[in-house]
Amino acid sequence: MSWLLEHWVAAVLLAAYTAMLLTNAWLGSRASRGLDGYYVGGRNMGGIAIGISFFATFASTNSYIGHAGKGYAYGLPWLLMALTLVVFTYLSWRWVGPKLRRFASEWDALTIPDYLGSRFAQDDHPRHVLRIAAAVVIVFSSLLYLIAIFKGAGHLFQQFLGIPYEGAVAVTLVIVMLYTSIGGFVSVVRTDVVQGLLMVLGSMTIFYFVTSAAGGVGAIGQLAERPDTEFLFELNGGIPFLVLMGISLSGSLKLLCDPRQLSRYYALKDDSEVRRGIWIAVIGLSLVQFCIFPVGVYAHLLMEGVTDTDLIVPTLVNDPAVFPLWAADFLIVAIVAAAMSSMDSVLLVAASTLYKNIVAPFRATSRQLQWTRLAVVGFAVVAAGLALNPPGDIVEITIFSGSLYAVCFFPAVVLGLHWRRGSAAAVVASMVAGVSVLLLWIASGLRGSLHEVFPALAASLLVYVIVALRTPEAQPVSP
Repeated sequence: MSWLLEHWVAAVLLAAYTAMLLTNAWLGSRASRGLDGYYVGGRNMGGIAIGISFFATFASTNSYIGHAGKGYAYGLPWLLMALTLVVFTYLSWRWVGPKLRRFASEWDALTIPDYLGSRFAQDDHPRHVLRIAAAVVIVFSSLLYLIAIFKGAGHLFQQFLGIPYEGAVAVTLVIVMLYTSIGGFVSVVRTDVVQGLLMVLGSMTIFYFVTSAAGGVGAIGQLAERPDTEFLFELNGGIPFLVLMGISLSGSLKLLCDPRQLSRYYALKDDSEVRRGIWIAVIGLSLVQFCIFPVGVYAHLLMEGVTDTDLIVPTLVNDPAVFPLWAADFLIVAIVAAAMSSMDSVLLVAASTLYKNIVAPFRATSRQLQWTRLAVVGFAVVAAGLALNPPGDIVEITIFSGSLYAVCFFPAVVLGLHWRRGSAAAVVASMVAGVSVLLLWIASGLRGSLHEVFPALAASLLVYVIVALRTPEAQPVSP
């Protein structure tokens, strides 16, 4: 009772937020009469809603907690990551979205493996192998990403509600599992619109109060004069710049080839909605990223002895010297919205791919929606269980997940849309080469001098081109 009296703003907002989730789940269930409706909203959605959903899906707790905190260790050069994300958002909507939407509509593709199977359809055997291989990558990478988001949301609830980390993860699991499994894509997008607006307001609120508590925007100059923090202003201070470029590239490339982002294009009604959505996505992501990325740098003026940068934002939010109680309560809801906006999309894409491209080819059933909903529940439970003992910090996990998507899908998606050559064999070979180099580079301990995404992506692209030139031409790139 004392907690409710103290945090009545958060209690009211969370109650309203939960009611909104459940309402959208019910509305989404009414629109999800078939796989087309449940997976991609019937391909009849507007650019404004999808544009908000695009940046809301991407800017999760990996941004609010992981990326914001990393500025503490990496300094101002870390803003390169934010800039790269914005640039690649534009490139994705400009060079990937329009053609991919037309391809998906023409071939009735509901998942990325569906698109790849239709685009590179010389003969059945390589096409089936390609679909299953792509689906396995999506399921595994999605699992890693969900673990990171559960970790961020768990830390947030743990700090704010004063409950054990395990209980905090369980609260997150129940909420996201319920409305995603019931409402499908329509529920996810409708919810993302509200969550996206909360995230923009939340990021501005974080920037304002953190910089004010630190002494104003100009207070950052004090850090340049301190011997222990002057590295924050050096190009190779907190991290070698080539490694930072690799992190930025691997985190940004998935905007071109991450299935949860690409699924947004599948749902757009026509090309005019693509043109409408591009600026919503770019402006929204810019506001969020450039408000929260500097937070870690300013934290040097507010905190000492940080050992886990993932705890910087939750700790600051709960510090009354930084945030007044009403602002902290609002931010809890905004960051919860950030977590949910990514979790629901990742869950839906992973479960849809798991069922349609791995289970369904071997176990046909008329109860496709029920099986997909069951996959959503099962996938969420597994990810939450693994998040109780995560394999790394939030940024490390999400960047590795992004690297996998880049080396496996960048050649197939981007070159597949804009180059007439290509084959299923070329895609599979590029995936094998990219993943092999990625893992070998990490195992060899070379990532400290050059990020693994550079050699891995180079190998993937090279193998794709070589094999594509040696195999018959696939479907013409006409849409």
